[in-house]
Amino acid sequence: MGIISTKYLLQDAQAKGYAVPAFNIHNAETIQAILEVCWEMCSPVILAGTPGTFKHISFEEIFALCQAYSTSYNMPLALHLDHHESLEDIRHKVHAGVRSAMIDGSHFPFNENVALVQSVVDFCHRHDCSVEAELGRLGGVEDDMNVDAESAFLTSPQEARRFVELTDVDSLAVAIGTAHGLYAKTPKIDFQRLEEIRQVVDVPLVLHGASDVPDEYVRRAISLGVCKVNVATELKIAFASAIKKWFHDNPQGNDPRYYMRVGMNAMKDVVRSKITVCGAENRIVLDKEMIS
Repeated sequence: MGIISTKYLLQDAQAKGYAVPAFNIHNAETIQAILEVCWEMCSPVILAGTPGTFKHISFEEIFALCQAYSTSYNMPLALHLDHHESLEDIRHKVHAGVRSAMIDGSHFPFNENVALVQSVVDFCHRHDCSVEAELGRLGGVEDDMNVDAESAFLTSPQEARRFVELTDVDSLAVAIGTAHGLYAKTPKIDFQRLEEIRQVVDVPLVLHGASDVPDEYVRRAISLGVCKVNVATELKIAFASAIKKWFHDNPQGNDPRYYMRVGMNAMKDVVRSKITVCGAENRIVLDKEMIS
């Protein structure tokens, strides 16, 4: 097995009407917890790392871990560069073997976003690396970026069509009312906007900010063309909450082999639920042509 491009996974999801879950990773334990469930449920998976993750553990070390796990679990893995903002940073990681990258120029005006994405697509497509971009802007907190409600804006269907035509991007993250982090109240998802985007854009669509979104909303978004669902905050909260409770119940505890496993098991419950919501169980793709 090996590290693959997400385009193979998302094309299958688009053709068959499900979504591939993209789970944010932070260390070896989070990778292991996610993969244990994906292997059990025969689910394709995208392991997403933000620039902050690669500051915590170097990209080279995470890449080596993912390669090793791909072999031990005998399944292809997509290691995805989530919310990266620099062509140089992406270039370095693609040369090292990654095959999936998100270039986030959503904070730029339309033309600047297009130019940045074009430069990344031009490079990545020469290396069988798929590219995700974002049009519109989600509120909330992602890594060191905090976008308030006034700075967030939804994706225009006609701009989405032009954006995909101009950039040749492989997948598009759209802003339809979700946000990074948890919600103070139930989010208002603009399904009509999503449907209009789907009618004019033929690449797989991506839902960011899916943590804490009601399952029925996620399923409806998938039915309207979302092929990749990003989950981060719910994983962290489950992991941390379980460990906090363990230490409350075991104040003298000190062995990470015990308390980390408690956190991992709590995270696995979230992963299992999200795979089910995405309809990804028993969808794993094992095509030798897609393995790098």
